[in-house]
Amino acid sequence: MNKKNVLTIRIPEDLKERIEKTAATQGVSLNQFALYAFTRGISDIDTANFFKKRIQGKTNESIEDGFKKVMGKVGKKDKIPTWDKL
Repeated sequence: MNKKNVLTIRIPEDLKERIEKTAATQGVSLNQFALYAFTRGISDIDTANFFKKRIQGKTNESIEDGFKKVMGKVGKKDKIPTWDKL
């Protein structure tokens, strides 16, 4: 089992109230919601950094060309399935 650590943070009272309210709405403890929120935030930052590195030094034209190349492999779909229509 992973070793558990304690992290104490200071946050404004109104933010704490919002966190508590959201956790209650989700039916989870404050701790569980905080873990989820931290994990989600870190994942979002990691994802953004991954894509920043992938496009670093590339021009918009080269990115668009790469996109068109990949989409060309997919092929055109003439009929849209019923479940995929708005």
